[in-house]
Amino acid sequence: MALHKGPEKHDERTMSVNPFFGEADPVGGMTEAPPTHRLPDAPIPPSTAYQLVHDELMLDGNSRLNLATFVTTWMEPQAGVLMGECRDKNMIDKDEYPRTAELERRCVAMLADLWNAPDPAAAVGCSTTGSSEACMLAGMALKRRWAKRNADRYPGARPNLVMGVNVQVCWEKFCNFWEVEARQVPMEGDRFHLDPQAAVQLCDENTIGVVGILGSTFDGSYEPIADLCAALDALQERTGLDIPVHVDGASGGMVAPFLDPDLVWDFRLPRVASINTSGHKYGLVYPGVGWALWRDKEALPEELVFRVNYLGGEMPTFALNFSRPGAQVVAQYYTFLRLGREGYRAVQQSTRGVATSLAGGIEALGDFRLLTRGDELPVFAFTTAPDVTAYDVFDVSRRLREHGWLVPAYTFPANREDLSVLRVVCRNGFSHDLADLFLDDLTRLLPELRRQPHPLTHDRAAATGFHH
Repeated sequence: MALHKGPEKHDERTMSVNPFFGEADPVGGMTEAPPTHRLPDAPIPPSTAYQLVHDELMLDGNSRLNLATFVTTWMEPQAGVLMGECRDKNMIDKDEYPRTAELERRCVAMLADLWNAPDPAAAVGCSTTGSSEACMLAGMALKRRWAKRNADRYPGARPNLVMGVNVQVCWEKFCNFWEVEARQVPMEGDRFHLDPQAAVQLCDENTIGVVGILGSTFDGSYEPIADLCAALDALQERTGLDIPVHVDGASGGMVAPFLDPDLVWDFRLPRVASINTSGHKYGLVYPGVGWALWRDKEALPEELVFRVNYLGGEMPTFALNFSRPGAQVVAQYYTFLRLGREGYRAVQQSTRGVATSLAGGIEALGDFRLLTRGDELPVFAFTTAPDVTAYDVFDVSRRLREHGWLVPAYTFPANREDLSVLRVVCRNGFSHDLADLFLDDLTRLLPELRRQPHPLTHDRAAATGFHH
């Protein structure tokens, strides 16, 4: 979560209250307007509180038009009803809510089967608040396994984790919080993610693992997980170093099994020790749920699992937090039950179809060059063509926002800081019709953009819309 601080003069500002909100006493409703940055002295009617909050939230962007986020922005009404019925259930209270705990267990079993665990019954896993927490848990397991194998050298030796520079920021947070050296493979030329051989060159006896990304947030491409495992197999043959792989399948973990079943990236590879995904991305659930799975009990050190006597029952837990609502886990089980494999395949294929079609339409405009086409994740990145000098991607992003579309523009990391792109994330609910409207708006903007004397963005760091 973002860190915030209070305003310097917080006592001087109050909310603006429409007189009609004070149903019995309009004048009193105005004179007793609540402050914005401290608790009011007295209660206000629920209808007034609702209207004040509702009106302020109207200034948020429309989530359905947000082509920056990977997070689900539409679910069926029945799912919303179930979530409403379960939002007061605390997921941690397994003894109090045994059926909610059972639904979580079933989801883990379904994912173990989906990701081809050698023995789905032996795989272990848990729900989390999202992929960031799941990655933290996976990283902790990697570090603890390494520390046990190197007890004679640790804590003197400093552990490291190898990854591409394109990883989501949660991996940098993990390395910072748990004092692990982050060794990142930079981008080179038209390679925008990890290179297996370059990753192996960064490995040594202090490497706790290598992270492979099944669906880079920068451009939607899959990293070559099988090639990475093969390169690490060869490293073990040469040096004896046995380095596990964690697959960050935040998005691709719920796309590849349905659309790319022949792609080998999961527990079929013996070197893959753990996998995470976001239920609230292409798992098709509203924000608040992720999943972390380990190949077997050996991959998750037992000492990391807490067995808590809680409300009369023993409960094994592995989490960074404690209390959280059961609604999202219930919604995940609903979606698994509702769609099944064929349903997920149809939804994800439709989304990929929208992405590839829209990418082709943007390419046909002539002003843009595609980096990816949406044929892996339903996500694609594009930049301005070499002969376009009147505007840049930041101008395009800013002008699209005027039409309600939120499309991030950002600069790539090392060694491609010279490359700035726009990225479009297609999700369930972003239909061919909406994609056509988006393309129409982009087409209408081009004549005016072409007439600019030069790009208008002076501070690219401030203009970027890429934060995840």
